[in-house]
Amino acid sequence: MFNRSRTAFTIRLSAAVLGITAITAGVLLTACSPSDRNAASTAAPASVTIARPDLKANKPVEHPGIHQLVAYAPGVYSGAAPEGAAAFESLRAMGFKTIISVDGAQPEVDAAAAQGLRYVHLPIQYSGISEERSLEIARAVRDLPGPVYIHCHHGKHRSAAAAGVAAVSLSLCTPEAAIERMRVSGTGANYTGLFAVVRESAPVSKQQLDAANAEFPSASKPKGIVQAMVEIDLISEHLSDIEKAGWQTPADHPDLVPAAEVGRLADLFRDLLKDPSTTSRDAEYARLMTASHAASVKLEELITSLSKGQAPDQSQRDALSKQAKILAASCKDCHAKYRD
Repeated sequence: MFNRSRTAFTIRLSAAVLGITAITAGVLLTACSPSDRNAASTAAPASVTIARPDLKANKPVEHPGIHQLVAYAPGVYSGAAPEGAAAFESLRAMGFKTIISVDGAQPEVDAAAAQGLRYVHLPIQYSGISEERSLEIARAVRDLPGPVYIHCHHGKHRSAAAAGVAAVSLSLCTPEAAIERMRVSGTGANYTGLFAVVRESAPVSKQQLDAANAEFPSASKPKGIVQAMVEIDLISEHLSDIEKAGWQTPADHPDLVPAAEVGRLADLFRDLLKDPSTTSRDAEYARLMTASHAASVKLEELITSLSKGQAPDQSQRDALSKQAKILAASCKDCHAKYRD
């Protein structure tokens, strides 16, 4: 999806586009304390047959279909997207009542409902969480039956930040303790915006929470291919600037975080794989879209493997640029057959 006339990352669009770790247990137990509501909502019901991890766990817990499960505060947990029917059975067996997805992909609402679980879809970005969305997530945790399982895709970055913000906002956890839990989840140091939003969080008043949106949608409206392409185009321009800056945040564009940009790019391609604009096309179109997604995921892996605060060396820059060219080539292949 990248234009030959720009750098390896720039995408051409048209309105008619068809082509597409851990802190010590003693500190955590004093830093994260339950409110009366959460203490009540997290008491293990008789139906619980799988124990949930506690705040002493210094690594993520795995269960059938559930990965990266980490406790952030009483009643607040983070993890990866549920995988198949077994995942929802695991969540039910652990006593969870509500699932909050902060990922862009459409949740499996029916599969969750079959296990008596409510789904809430409140997507966030890799670059951070807006104040409005932070309050929405916190209100959902406060108002809906707990315990609450918050997930993104990998269960390492966005869900960790969302769980941290919710816990701090509800006075269940200090920012410092929440950040330590993010490290247990494996949140990448390069996702500076996610760490910043948790570090800057503070308890909010009942009035603020009561004023937050309480619609709690089970599924947000999909973006569709045209809007996704617009976002991909913008991200590609950002990545061009990042590459010119040696694969670092450009001095004249300090809001651009490389890991956040490429993470969002990978998510957009992943969402498009499930979009009707892809599933309704032939197998070759799906293959080309899959290739673009795989190339973007590899680029994300290369960027997140870089050491925070250190400039990439020449070999790392070369590897990033090489992968960028692979991504560009996959996009051009799709354009040549389905758009150009």
